[in-house]
Amino acid sequence: MTTYIVVADAARARIFTRDALKLVEQDSLVHAASRLHEGDLVTDRGADVHESTSTTSRSSGGESTARTHEEMIFAKEVAERIYRARVDNTMKKLILVAPPRFLGQLRDKLDGPTSKLVIHSLSKDLSKASLEDIQEAVSDMR
Repeated sequence: MTTYIVVADAARARIFTRDALKLVEQDSLVHAASRLHEGDLVTDRGADVHESTSTTSRSSGGESTARTHEEMIFAKEVAERIYRARVDNTMKKLILVAPPRFLGQLRDKLDGPTSKLVIHSLSKDLSKASLEDIQEAVSDMR
């Protein structure tokens, strides 16, 4: 019985499988737009460079909306990858590891049958952690 472990943040997702107690990295997804600075996600739509910054989109809060939008797009991409593993009958259980905000977005994007396979979740950013650190963090989750 294969357990999938998805370790993600808003810009990167690493997908592992665990048979017995050994983790093997199967896939890695990267969302380049999530790595951009918030201001780079929003255009000023032709604003004159001499205008006061109070009239540009940077001060309107548009950048946090843009970042959230990019995170949602990536959460959907990760959820689709997990969905494919479920429908291909390669995944029997699922463990999610992500920072709290992205973990919530990812859960929201999972379909019902895939959500039922989640046996544990960990609100922690381990997306750049070593294989050994990830294995240690999920070792008690069965």
